[in-house]
Amino acid sequence: MRIVASLIAVELWTWLHRFGGPGLILLGIIDNSVIPIPGGVDIVLILLSSHRREWWLYYAFMALVGAVLGGYLTYGMAEKGSEEALERKFGKKRLQKVYDRFKKGGFVTVCVSAVLPPPFPMVMVLMVAGVLKYPAKRFLAALTVGRAARFFVLALLGRVYGSAILGVSQQYYKPLLYTLIVFGVVGGIAAFVYFKWYRTERKQSSRSAPQTSRHKARG
Repeated sequence: MRIVASLIAVELWTWLHRFGGPGLILLGIIDNSVIPIPGGVDIVLILLSSHRREWWLYYAFMALVGAVLGGYLTYGMAEKGSEEALERKFGKKRLQKVYDRFKKGGFVTVCVSAVLPPPFPMVMVLMVAGVLKYPAKRFLAALTVGRAARFFVLALLGRVYGSAILGVSQQYYKPLLYTLIVFGVVGGIAAFVYFKWYRTERKQSSRSAPQTSRHKARG
């Protein structure tokens, strides 16, 4: 079993290393969807930037593209849903805090949230922006600014401290890759359950009369 796991880990790292930038886009889309991989993009971005230091700007940009695409897909999906469905998923008390932040300033809320590292629940912020019908252009601008600040700093750290990071990664790369594999498997199961639940919620919401949003977000 350990041999099989080791082979999977090696193959995963080979795949990530081979596809580089496009692989970061795929991970970024997944990480900013309803099946996030906490820290997954950050780890791969740092490792790739450490291995090929002259490409650090390219890797940061590709991670940014994936994050923005994934965030916008989640935003668009939530935009078609309802606050009630979202409250059943995350809890009314937790969402109320995010609603209050959007009242004070939607742009700052999305931007700052995009910079914060895991385990901050970024997906919840993305979905609240969609449910509240926060303007798409402002949403994309805020998400881009926040994620750019985060990814370019991480890629720069990978470039500057490449030797030290590679030394540590060679010692711990298997646990890191095992963690990514576990998140991928759990995420796949969670995605199946969630989308099945979400389709049911949408059908129920479409049968009820449309209601005006109780919360109003500021720019």
